[in-house]
Amino acid sequence: MTHLGRGRLLGYGVGSVGTGVFSAVPGLLLLYYLTDMLGVPAAVAGAVLVAPKIWDVLLNPLVGAASDREAVRTGRRTRLLTAGSATLPVAFALMFAVPGDVPGAFWAGAAFLLAATAFACFQVPYVALPAEMSPDPGERTRIMSWRVVCLTVGILVAGGLAPAVVDLAGGGRAGYAVMGVTIGAIMAAALAGSTLATRWVPSRPGPRQLGPVAAFRLARGNRPFFVLLAAFVTQALAVAVMLAGAPYVASYRLGDYGLTSVMFVCLVGPSMLAVPGWAWLARVHGAVRCYLAASVGFCGVAVALIPAIASGGLIATLALTALAGVCYAALQLLPLSLLPDTVHADAARTGHAQSGAFTGLWTAGETAGLALGPGLFALVLTLSGFTSTPTEAPVAQPPGALTGLLLGFTALPALLMLISLPFVVRYGRLTPTRTKEAA
Repeated sequence: MTHLGRGRLLGYGVGSVGTGVFSAVPGLLLLYYLTDMLGVPAAVAGAVLVAPKIWDVLLNPLVGAASDREAVRTGRRTRLLTAGSATLPVAFALMFAVPGDVPGAFWAGAAFLLAATAFACFQVPYVALPAEMSPDPGERTRIMSWRVVCLTVGILVAGGLAPAVVDLAGGGRAGYAVMGVTIGAIMAAALAGSTLATRWVPSRPGPRQLGPVAAFRLARGNRPFFVLLAAFVTQALAVAVMLAGAPYVASYRLGDYGLTSVMFVCLVGPSMLAVPGWAWLARVHGAVRCYLAASVGFCGVAVALIPAIASGGLIATLALTALAGVCYAALQLLPLSLLPDTVHADAARTGHAQSGAFTGLWTAGETAGLALGPGLFALVLTLSGFTSTPTEAPVAQPPGALTGLLLGFTALPALLMLISLPFVVRYGRLTPTRTKEAA
């Protein structure tokens, strides 16, 4: 069995620095940018975040089928990766560069739509690559470990560096514009580097090309895939809600917007350190058991954050956030390491390996969760009476809004994580050997 060198593992993983930035920054900062920088009503801002992602959900399966067709013709998935890596950073920067004479919701929404399209072109073939880099489940767990560490770096850049750049650039709309260009440049380097570094990966999806409808018909018999996807999407929604709520909790419950970066570092920093530990535990105790334990742990921490934040306990809040980060590492590593197993099992079932089709569906589900998260939190803000206003003219939020944003950040993610647990259990029953064997 081929053992991949660190150069190839890093070459693949570095792409997740860019995808991690794009997955986290809009969910963390775009809603706050619209409501508190541009004065866009929360309901409208939520629609701006959700609408482009609905398009992305529809687009991802089509990109997956196109990626498989490219692989049949060329033996590689490089063209779509190149297109996505070239256009995503530019569209990202435009999202936070709204001209003064243009309606902010229209500009940001159009740029976000373009960015979501570019993200699909990169992310779908990118997620398909591990199944083609190695047929060995243990080796794929190594690949995913490197990817999750790089993803964590990307999220750290998003949550730790992006708000800091806004502050260093003087805050306000100009600060966000500088942040968009700066973070976009980092994203461009990561995506281009990974595209070049993975040109060696041979893609062999099968002897014939499938359209998206035929691919879905062939894929729908793969029950373990769809059960795992349901768990992952529900958890992605929970995390996205929490990401969207972080700036509001920092500003209105803890009294300092600058704590957004600190909270993110506390969440993501421990997750980077925890990845090797979760990989070891998965080898010893089984990936599914560890996945279930991490899901339960994240749910418990989210509930424990309610009294910590309500009492204004900064140290307790940051400590619990760090504990959530340990669980978050497993929620990223383990489902992604199980995903290629479902692809290989389906190839044995159907005789046709279609990594792009499956990862298109997977990315569509992940995109839906990440998109609906900020929209769901915006709905909580609207229902609780939150008042959107530019930072130059702040207003005191009513008590109901303060309670709503707290529960939206804590109780709602806990509930969503609880809903995901039966799917994790069901996946373990459908794949009992994978539950017990080394990951």
